[in-house]
Amino acid sequence: MSIEVKNITKVYGEQKALDNISFSIEKGGVVGFLGPNGAGKSTMMKILTTYIPATKGEAIVNGFELEKEEIDIKRSVGYLPEHNPLYLDMYVREYLLFNAGIYGVGKAEVTNIIEKTGLLPEANKKIGSLSKGYRQRVGLATALLHDPQVLILDEPTTGLDPNQLVEIRQLIKNVGEEKTVLLSTHIMQEVEAICDRVIIIDKGKIVLDSSLSDLKKNQQQIIEVEFDYRIENVALNDLPNLEKVENPIDFRYHLYFDTERDMRGKVFDFAHDNGLKILQLHQKSMTLEKLFTTLTSQQV
Repeated sequence: MSIEVKNITKVYGEQKALDNISFSIEKGGVVGFLGPNGAGKSTMMKILTTYIPATKGEAIVNGFELEKEEIDIKRSVGYLPEHNPLYLDMYVREYLLFNAGIYGVGKAEVTNIIEKTGLLPEANKKIGSLSKGYRQRVGLATALLHDPQVLILDEPTTGLDPNQLVEIRQLIKNVGEEKTVLLSTHIMQEVEAICDRVIIIDKGKIVLDSSLSDLKKNQQQIIEVEFDYRIENVALNDLPNLEKVENPIDFRYHLYFDTERDMRGKVFDFAHDNGLKILQLHQKSMTLEKLFTTLTSQQV
């Protein structure tokens, strides 16, 4: 097990940032750690990287206990915090060599990581002259420099342009084939593109923990259909696996089905049997973004 969190609670004054959080992550793969601002994501990451202590609970990272083996955890974890700390007056290669010296890493690995993170054209420039996207790459390169078994990334793609996004996403995905990656992000497309599993946290508590494949299997099917005249919602209850009907406007209906089976054929059959004409029909699904909004906007 790469990461094992048991009943972690973190309290700041009277505010409970994390409330009895527990989860475990096996070696390999990319896990998306999601939540609205203030949900506790960064706090959890800072605890796992030993930057701050938990108020209660325990965690094991790469087999090392959080409270007893901090140095071993730091050696085996790569961390890119949300606010990427860099020495702006240093050159890119110089900065990475400086960090390599701290970790006891050779110059060859610095060259390798510069190439891997796409920093070669900027390697001899001052960090202060780089764009925000390239500064993020320097932070990611630093996190990867000592070949950590666990990579913890807090908003790693902030400020990247579309081309850089594709490159860094692919890099993170490649890293996840051999190492464990825990990353936080607000970009749902990013999660769907590179993550194997998603953990959603809200108000300091986990509200969802599921693999992406299971989420896709269990996505609620939504069919938007417009008939040529209005019918009573109750008449649509004859459709199999129907959970809910909405009639937002005029002759348009939103039909919610609890099944993986494509229900468009059943809707066509229903229209035919009831003398209705279908003016338009669209199939939708409960996207990760909609699921995130639903789970994190519920009132206490």
